[in-house]
This record gives sequence, C-alpha cells and structure tokens, in this order.
Amino acid sequence: MGDKPYKFKDIDVEGMVTLEAIDKADHFNEWMYQTIKPFCGKKILEIGSGIGNISKYFVRDGYDITLTDIRSNYCEILSEKFSQSPVIQMDLVHEDFDNKYSNLFDSFDTVYALNVVEHIKDDNQAIINAKKLLKKDGTLVILVPAYQCLFNGFDVALEHYRRYNITQLNTLMSAHTSIVHSQYFNAAGIFGWVLSGSILKKQTIPEGQMSIFNKLVFVFKLMDKIIFNKIGLSVISVGRK
Repeated sequence: MGDKPYKFKDIDVEGMVTLEAIDKADHFNEWMYQTIKPFCGKKILEIGSGIGNISKYFVRDGYDITLTDIRSNYCEILSEKFSQSPVIQMDLVHEDFDNKYSNLFDSFDTVYALNVVEHIKDDNQAIINAKKLLKKDGTLVILVPAYQCLFNGFDVALEHYRRYNITQLNTLMSAHTSIVHSQYFNAAGIFGWVLSGSILKKQTIPEGQMSIFNKLVFVFKLMDKIIFNKIGLSVISVGRK
C-alpha cells in the first residue's frame, strides 16, 4: 500500500465514466448525502467534488458550499452546473498549500471528502491540510473505501493507494481531530464490487449494475440498519477540530 507509481492524469477517463454512472443513481446519492448531513454545518467546503454527485444535494438544501477539485475539467463542469457556488481548483497536498490556500484557513464549519483520501499517497498530510480549512470546533467528514482485502481492478483503474478499515481510518483522523462518529456504509455494495471488479475484471462500474443497485437502495439501507453499520463497502469517520 502507498507505493504504487501512479502518475497524475489531467483527464481521468475511468474516473469520469464511474462518476457519470453514479450520477444517475439518485437514490444511492441521496442515501450517502443523508448519511453525512447530520455532521455538517451550514458553511461547507467539499474536497474532490468531481462532477457534483453529492454537491447538488447540499446546494438543493440551501447550504453555503464551496466546491473544489484537483482537475480543471471537473472544475469547469462544476462551474457550469453550480453557477451560484464558488468553485476552486485545489490540490489538498500541494507542496505550497499554506501559501496557496491561506485565504481559506479557519473558514468552514465542515470540510468533507468522499472517496478522495484513498487517491492521495500522503493521506496524513491530506488530513492535516483539511483541518487547516476548518473553524474551531468544525467537523471533518471523511469517507473512503473499506477493507484492503477488497482491493481489485477497480481500485487500480481509479488509482487508489489503499482501502481502510474503521480502526485505520479512525487512527488517521484521531491524530489530528477528536472522533465524534464512525461507521461502515453500504454493506450490500461489497457483492457488486467483488463480482465486477474481482471476478469479471471490470475497470469501471457498469452503468446497468449501478441502475439496478439504485432501485434497491431502500432494501440496502434497511440491511445497514439491521447490521448496525458494522460492515460496508465504505467507511466513514467524523472528527472535530
């Protein structure tokens, strides 16, 4: 883990295909949004907004949200979709982060990053820098892929350095924040991830599979409740500054 020779791509083809497939999964996106919403204040910064799959729900509900992404093409898409929200091209581990983004320090009630930190080789520095953007008592919400044993072709195509269990993510977060909540998310997604990524050797999430999953979200939400979020395809940790 952490030593893969990924080279930054200005245009992330596999990532775009995956984001577009997930964008159509409205029930799934709403579920993820509702899961993190209770931990979010009114003034928010999103790290790695992509094409706005979750951003749109915060905009819909009237949050003061600033959108960011490392890629310029995603920032262009975000600016077109969300003309009333600030959009910033941001590298969370930029070598001159303190100077480049100092105007944003101590500014936000919440900073959240969903499926972002696993893309960053130095995940510890990512958490350090994200914390700088928070006001005192602000919350940092991190969601990442769960379980290294699930690492497969999807992870490679999407340039993931690692997957986490809840202890690993909480250890990373607790070095810089006070943990206020942690859980797994989307247990049912494990089956689809293994089937398509490990068995069928796909490199992007099939849109048809995502569509079927989306229609059954109400069942999968109930499943997570029944097992008390003790396992899942993703893991979430919330820390307070």
